[in-house]
Amino acid sequence: MSSANQDATRDQIEAELDDPLRALGLDIEAVEITPAGKRRILRVAVDKDGGVTLDEVAEATREVNRVLDGSAVMGEQPYTLEVTSRGVDRPLTLPRHWRRNAGRLVKVTFTDGSSATGRVLESDDERVALDVSGVRKDVAYAEVKKALVQVEFNRPKSEQDHDTDDEAGEA
Repeated sequence: MSSANQDATRDQIEAELDDPLRALGLDIEAVEITPAGKRRILRVAVDKDGGVTLDEVAEATREVNRVLDGSAVMGEQPYTLEVTSRGVDRPLTLPRHWRRNAGRLVKVTFTDGSSATGRVLESDDERVALDVSGVRKDVAYAEVKKALVQVEFNRPKSEQDHDTDDEAGEA
């Protein structure tokens, strides 16, 4: 399959899955088709505010299977389906990615080549506010070349984390 055909297939798959997955409260973050011998691997990454549970990934997998079984988009060649949640290694490229990572530490490379690491304070459709070493830095998305969430093993607890802990303790 040529690269152009693969891109068209990926776009068509994303278009067919968008509404059914949105009905489950999920956003499509990525659709990838990778050759694997005589088969192909179709990976669909999903996400939502608050993160995705394993049950939601299972429900999304059933829905993707249902939609693709009723479609000719994957053709006759066999494929393996993998539905996953968005990994922390994926760059932040959309306003919803920033919103979903509020409170997280992010390394940002700017279009001018400089970089900074800061905690996401707040974001909207145009910009993000970062706490960089105790100083607030407002950054327009247009100034961002690349942004990645940094893995923290001793992440400070936020008020949101405390709320989750309290609810779990009451259950």
